Parts: sequence; structure tokens; C-alpha cells
Amino acid sequence: MSDLPKSDEYFSQIDHKPPKLTGWMDTPINIRKGMYCYASNPKSVETLGLPYARPWNPLEDDWQLPENWQQIIHEGLKERLERFRSFKIFMDICVRCGACADKCHFFLGTGDPKNMPVLRAELLRSVYRNDFTAAGKILAKAGFGKQIGARPMTLDVLKEWWYYFFQCTECRRCSVFCPYGIDTAEITIIGRELLNLLGLNIDWIATPVANCYRTGNHLGIQPHAFKDMLEFFVDDIEEITGVRVDPQFNKKGADILFITPSGDVFADPGTYTCMGYMILFHFLKEKYGFDVTWSTYASEGGNFGFFTSHETMKRLNAKMYLEAKRLGVKWILGGECGHMWRVINQYMDTMNGPADFLEEPVSPITGTKFENAKSTKMVHIAEFTADLIKHGKLDLDVRRNDHLKVTFHDSCNPARGMGLLDEPRYVIKNVCNHFYEMPANTIREQTFCCGSGAGLNAGEDMELRMAGGLPRANAVKHVHKKHGVNMLACVCAIDRAVLPALMEYWVPEVDVTGLHELVANALILPGENDRETDLRGEPLPGTEDDTNE
Repeated sequence: MSDLPKSDEYFSQIDHKPPKLTGWMDTPINIRKGMYCYASNPKSVETLGLPYARPWNPLEDDWQLPENWQQIIHEGLKERLERFRSFKIFMDICVRCGACADKCHFFLGTGDPKNMPVLRAELLRSVYRNDFTAAGKILAKAGFGKQIGARPMTLDVLKEWWYYFFQCTECRRCSVFCPYGIDTAEITIIGRELLNLLGLNIDWIATPVANCYRTGNHLGIQPHAFKDMLEFFVDDIEEITGVRVDPQFNKKGADILFITPSGDVFADPGTYTCMGYMILFHFLKEKYGFDVTWSTYASEGGNFGFFTSHETMKRLNAKMYLEAKRLGVKWILGGECGHMWRVINQYMDTMNGPADFLEEPVSPITGTKFENAKSTKMVHIAEFTADLIKHGKLDLDVRRNDHLKVTFHDSCNPARGMGLLDEPRYVIKNVCNHFYEMPANTIREQTFCCGSGAGLNAGEDMELRMAGGLPRANAVKHVHKKHGVNMLACVCAIDRAVLPALMEYWVPEVDVTGLHELVANALILPGENDRETDLRGEPLPGTEDDTNE
């Protein structure tokens, strides 16, 4: 962050005018510090079983590619065109109308034309035209390929692919506006998969996935350490509430297995969300006999395999269901995560499903049947908690959140990947008295990305992240100025990890929270003390004077 100019200075430098002297094919690639993530660690690439593990540097001319790298890309592209019919259609039907052009947060935040979704897709589509269409083959041979947007695969093209496919967060906002329904994120996914055939990944993706292979979570937390970290939270909760919660681990025969992103166990403010889950589960256990277990082996809900290849995505998704089978639970309750839910709702059934060994999820407290999870057997905790509130099953003191003026950031994957739009808002409105929506064209299906999803939440690409998060921050700034909003709520672990830095840069008066931190602040535990602070140790409204004394 210290390398970045001040936010108003950065904003004034953004230029959306297209280059006048050269077309996009003739504009050379410029891999710039702050705008890319470091190359993947060879050991992580080896762990994933991907080819050509080696040290390489994106800033150097020689990327240590195998001699036949163009053939590998050609054959890999051919295989995927034959395997994924949707990908083939997306290559053919784009008319370059430009409806998506100004919908991408990276284009809005950088002004770089190659961050327009249509042009980012053209990086790959141009090679497709050259190698796989009759017109492209004929005209390319005659030297007129460029006239129809075709070009051969060269080293410069490959470097463009790597740079710009890792400047896409696969958020799919552009797809909402495409009149043909082209899912540009799917093109990015294929582009990254092809790059992996040459060992070209970024370390912020390859190493978390390798960690997940070894320890069950992206952060590499070993099972005993995962348990220890939750038990630290037990002490913190007791200090705040006077109640000692008692989470269950690896309990065979429990009713429900709970899985959440490991990021919530590791870093603030996600840790407060994790404490919120623990408080909610304890309340439900004391009042209704709720039987839920955590797993120290399937200790990751996130799926960075999704940012690598279909095969790694499938493997990481499978481990959750294998653990559910091993423990013999009825169904799975999932925590606040982003891409975990897109994988479950859009890919799980055809990759690893249907999970017929599990039961169709039914709330043991309200009797509600979650028919939307009939096949996946996995329920989002926002749905679960909203159902509890609707049936009057929680004892809440909403005034405990009266110091907060809250707005809600629809995380891209739960919003556009599974349609989870109303449940989080219902929960917030029932645990907070002050809630304000951001402008309509920045929320729900049209929500703007945090700017750091799809594995881009590294420390070395901070300029890219601040640029990509600008549209979201701009909407937050609007409600901060209009309503005094001071808290941005979300239901995604990556959001909780990256939005604090984004807010600090663009709207420093606004903090970030998960949904279940707000729930736990308001929830009245049986036998609790008179609470004086919230989960962050901040005085609750009305107790400030007492606390100061």
C-alpha cells in the first residue's frame, strides 16, 4: 500500500480513452509491478501433479517454456473445444457489441482496454480463429488473418494470456449484460487451465491448493492446530459472554457437518465471523439439542482448485463429501464463502454428485426442508439462520448493533452463482436497526466484485486490487456520505480478507464484518453475563461510560 499514490491522486490518473496509434493486437504487453502476482512455487506445482514445475519470473524474457509449448497449447485448446460445448459456442457467437465493455471493475479501475471482457476474451478467441476456423486458416495463410481478428500463438500472445487472465476475478458481472449470455469467466477458466499445461500459474493459487492437498485447508493448518485455534476462540467467547462454548470435532454420527473457509479461522475480521458460528451453534445446542460437528480434516470450504483446473476443483470439492460420508452425518451446513458456493451449485452435481448417501437437508429445529439443496445436500448458513429468525427461534437484542450503520456487499458467487440475494438482507435487518442499500446498479445480480477474488488476493498486486475494487468502494462511499454507513457486511471469506484494505484506501471510515458476527453480537446466550463489549472488544451501545470507568 505504501507504494501506491493517494486514492484521489490514483483516481485522477485513470484514463479510459483507447490508444490512438495502435490497435489492440499491436499494443505490446507491459507486465508491470503491482499489477501481477508472483509465479507459482515449483514445489507447489509438483504437489498438484501439474507439468513443468520450475522457477520462472514473469519480468524476465525467458519463461523456461518446454520446446513444444505451442503444440501443447494447440492440443489443449482442441481438447477443450471438443469437451466443453459451451466454450465452443462462446468462441463463435460473440459479435463484439461491447455491451460488456464498461461492466468490468478492472476496466473501470484501470482504463486498460484489454480488461474489457470482450477484449480479454479476444486474446484467446483470436488464436481460436487462427487455428480452428476455416476462414482464419485461409486468411492467415494469405497474410490477412488480422482482418478477421485471427493471429497465431506467439510468446507475446502467451504472455498477454497470463497477464490478463490473472487480471480477471471470474465474477461474471459482464455475463449479466451480454445479450448472448456469454460467460466470460468460463473463458478465463479455460485460459488459466491451458496456462497450467505449461506450468504457468501464480503462487497465491498453486500454494493454497497444494496446502489443501496436504492438510485439508488452503492455509496449511494441521488438524491439531485447527482445533487449537478454535479453542482459542472458546476462551475469547467466555471472556466476552461468560459462557464457555463446547464445539465438537470429527464426531461420527453427528446430524450435521459444518464446513467453512479456513480464512475465518486465521485472520480478522473473519475470526469474529467464526466466533459467531460457535456462539450460534452453542445457543442452538442449549435450546434445541442441535448436533453439529466441525472436521479437522475437511477444514476448508473454499476451493482454489476452481482457479486452477476442472480436475483440481473436482478433487477439492470431493474431500468435503468424503468427510461427510466418513462421519456419517445427514447433511452439510456451509459457512460464509464465495466460490465454494458457485462450485457446489454449478459444478458439484456433474463432477461428484449426486450425493445420494446424504439426506435431503431438513432443519432439525424448524422442520424446514431446504429443497434447493435437494441434490447437493449442502445448505448455506445464511439460509439456515434466516429460517431460524423467521420461525422465532433466536433470542435477539438488536440494540447491541445500534452503533453500526450497515450496508451489504453481495459477494459475486453467492449472488450470481446461486441467487443468494434476500436471505443475508433478511438476517441483517433482524439483527441490526440501521441498514442502507447501495445504489441499485451495484448490488444483487449487478454487484461489483471486491477486486481480489479468483486467487488475486495477494500482497504483491495491490495496485491491481485497489483498481479492481474501485467501483465497489465508490458505492460504499456513496452510502457513507448519504447515510453515515460505517460497516460493510458480506458473506465471503475472501471479501472479509480483502475489503478492509480496500476500505482503508478508498473509504477509511468504513469497517468490514461477516453476517454471523452481527448475529452473535445480538444473540442472547442462556446464562450469559451482562455483555459490555461486542466480539471485537468494542463497548456496546449504552455501556461506554461503564466500560471507561
